[in-house]
Order: sequence, then structure tokens, then C-alpha cells
Amino acid sequence: MPETISHPKPVNVSSIPQRSPFRYPGGKTWFVPTFRNWLAYHAIKPAILVEPFAGGGIISLTALFENLVQNVVMVELDEDIAAVWHAIVSGNAEWLAKRIITFDLTKESLIHELSINKGDLKERAFHTILKNRTSHGGIIAGGSGLLKHGENGKGICSRWYPQTLAMRFSGIDKIAGRIDFRQENGLDVLKEYRDRHDAMFFIDPPYTAGGKKAGKRLYRYCEIDHELLFELCESLAGDFLMTYDNAAEVKIMARRHGFQMRLIPMTNTHNRTMEELVIGKDLTWMDSFQAVHEPDVIYSKEE
Repeated sequence: MPETISHPKPVNVSSIPQRSPFRYPGGKTWFVPTFRNWLAYHAIKPAILVEPFAGGGIISLTALFENLVQNVVMVELDEDIAAVWHAIVSGNAEWLAKRIITFDLTKESLIHELSINKGDLKERAFHTILKNRTSHGGIIAGGSGLLKHGENGKGICSRWYPQTLAMRFSGIDKIAGRIDFRQENGLDVLKEYRDRHDAMFFIDPPYTAGGKKAGKRLYRYCEIDHELLFELCESLAGDFLMTYDNAAEVKIMARRHGFQMRLIPMTNTHNRTMEELVIGKDLTWMDSFQAVHEPDVIYSKEE
């Protein structure tokens, strides 16, 4: 069994500033304290944080709001999610804030609004937020249905907080000039920045290694070359931190490339405590606050 360094408890996400407008499946709000400690471990503040699978962007936004980095490169391939980030960096965050505040959300108005096929980028961004906030688990990939009961029986309105969402967009608008958003393949952007010593990388890929199904259900673009991702991480001049599900196949790849691993707890959407895998070049800084060592032997699935 792994050697326990401490007895950590999952992070209470309510204690973390909620920066993202998304209710994002697989989001990393719970990971923010670990991310802060990672950057604090480095004496020199990186010029750039590259997040090749940005999604809801909570890590990049935290880095900017708390001035932990100068600029971020956020990458997301999904067209709907990308529309939101494109709208923000192109100066339309305040338009989205106003659109959200003035929209009267009912089941009828929601269905009608989403039935309108609009090619305008701003409207597509609004539709994305609308779907994200009214769908089960925030899932906007195909197959997800609308909330029926939600919190306290509020149904589709249970995650729709117009004033709060508007404030988040207004806040992001103030740091939008420091965001370089790319609607590209995250692996290609890693190649672009791998020789930059002043760049650091937070990597949270879809969890599909070893045939895992979670990523396929949650995300439109879930298939990536996991082995190539590990090869690219080995070639990065700057430091990186990567999160994965606690899977045997992932551990095998990490060991093969000479990376260190730690397990940290998180609470999933069903309020069950789980452990996720953190992978990096040097993770000894984690041992003093919330780490469980992964052993240097490979356990079978039965064990």
C-alpha cells in the first residue's frame, strides 16, 4: 500500500474564489490551493502559464486574478466553449453580462432561445452559458438533458445566478488583455511552447487513458494521444503540473517517462471522496501538506 505522508481532507470549494462563469464538469476549483503552492515553490514568477485543455479556465483565471503569472495561454478545442472565451478576449464580456441579466429564464424561454440557430459569436457564447447552467452537471456535450429538480426543487433556475454570472464576466473583462486564447489542439500548443524556460504548464487532459469512459461522456473532444502527451511533457523546458484519474495505465506511462506522482483527495459531484493523480518532474514540495506517495512498484487492477 502507498505510504501515507499525511491525512488530507478534500478542499472545501466554497472557500475558493469562484472566478469562472462555467459550471464545468471535471473542473479544478478544488485544485486551486495545490496550484498556488506549486507556483509559490518556484522562486521566479513565470512569464506565461500555458493551459492546453482549459475548459472552464479556473486555474488560468486564478493565476491572473491573484497575479501569480503575467499572462496565460488558454487552449480549448470545443467550439461552444471556445465561443465564450473568444467573446471575452474580443471585448464582449460586458455584453454577455448584460445579456444574462436581462434574460428572463423559464423553461419555455430556454427552449425557445436554444432553438434559435444564431451564427453570431456573442449569441453562441450566451447559448453556451445558458446550456451549461441549465443542464445536468453542466454538461453541454451531446446527450445531456435539462435539470428537472436541481437544488431545492428549483429546476433549471437552480444554477442560474444572473447577477453573480454578470459580475464574473465583468471581472474577467478586466484581465482579458492578459489572455491569449487559442481554439486549437492542445498538444500542438505544447509543442509551440516547449522550449520556453519562462513558461509553466498546467495540464488537465480528458480522462480517457486506458479506455476510461468519463471523458467520453463529458466532453465533445475527448480523444487524445496520451502517450504523445507524456512525451511532450518530458520535452518541456519549463515545469509542468498534470492531473489525471488514478488509473494503472496512467501510472505506467508516468513511471516510463521518469515523472513523480502523488495522490490528493477531491469530492466528486455525488459528494464521494476520490483521489486524483498529480504528475510532475519534482513533487517533493507536496509532501509537507497534502500528499500520498505512489510506490515505485506497479499494482495490478485486482490489488
